[in-house]
Amino acid sequence: MSKETVNFAAGLEDVVANTSEICFVDGREGRLVYQGYDIHDLIGGNATFEEVIYLLWHGDLPNVSQLKAFTQEIAEQRELHPDVLKFLKSIPKDANAMEVLRTAVSLAGLYDPDAGDDSMEANVRKATRLVAQIPTMVTSFERIRNGQEPITPDASLSAAASFFYLLNGTKPSEFVEKAFNIALILHADHELNASTFSARVTAGTLSDMYSCITSAVGTLKGPLHGGANEQVMRMLLEIGELSKAESYIENALANKKKIMGFGHRVYRTEDPRATHLRKLSKEAGELAGDTRWFEMSQVIERIVKEKKGLNPNVDFYSASMYYSMGLPTHLYTPIFACSRISGWTAHVLEQLRNNRLIRPRAEYTGPTHREFVPLSQR
Repeated sequence: MSKETVNFAAGLEDVVANTSEICFVDGREGRLVYQGYDIHDLIGGNATFEEVIYLLWHGDLPNVSQLKAFTQEIAEQRELHPDVLKFLKSIPKDANAMEVLRTAVSLAGLYDPDAGDDSMEANVRKATRLVAQIPTMVTSFERIRNGQEPITPDASLSAAASFFYLLNGTKPSEFVEKAFNIALILHADHELNASTFSARVTAGTLSDMYSCITSAVGTLKGPLHGGANEQVMRMLLEIGELSKAESYIENALANKKKIMGFGHRVYRTEDPRATHLRKLSKEAGELAGDTRWFEMSQVIERIVKEKKGLNPNVDFYSASMYYSMGLPTHLYTPIFACSRISGWTAHVLEQLRNNRLIRPRAEYTGPTHREFVPLSQR
């Protein structure tokens, strides 16, 4: 019998694997749309990250009373279970932050008050706890590894301000809170990226919410998905000075070295997220009194566009922006998770509302008619 004829696309490129109302990535026009709202309009209208989470989960923007209640609900869930905090204090201080987060998320599932209840209402409550607690996990371990005690969350703070408070023990400036709020919105969702797809695949088996998010965190850990902005910053630090940027990139391109933070599988124009992050990177550098990271990024962008025709993506300018805001590079991918948890949970909830087991096919490329040889004759 001959093999079935199957359609194959490496990496599932451009394969439509699901339907979703959550996010639209328009690669030709360079638009990112959440539940019908253009990302530029959300940011231009000064939306908060909490508004965007509500939008991703419920399909509509909240009114004043809904937003107040939702924001407070998230804020009140930020504190970690004592055993999760005990775990964070027990592990090696040089542990990989994403591995720590992956394990902490899984552990938190054991202590969730709704563990064992997989109703939609319980899953929304679990999603709320995850959105609230993942930033606390990230910041608490960072403090512990630096010999500091974790900080008790302040429920009066926004999600953006809370992250910096839990990390540094002080409330951020108005600019830092606003800039980080925008960064959280920009990273909130991006359709069926690798980590979101893995979360939906896990949800498709009717596994629990925490297993779905553990799958997503593990997927984000991979350097081909998360971590590109960390590598961008490492490159900038290696270059060191504006005067060296041009020769460094020219030499890197001549030697076929991949420049991280450029190009995208979907966008054929500039990544709309990079548009905002470029501006914020410049402002963050000016406020920090050191614009060289932004200026070096500008040189690199110009050369890569001229030589390779590639535009910067979300990772490129977020690197210098985060660095100018005082965020350590090893936290860049965990910060991604602090934002994308909003999208991951939205997709898990959507998957469960109209579930079908996700089971694609593989194109078999091995032999099909081998003759078995008994062990004594091999």
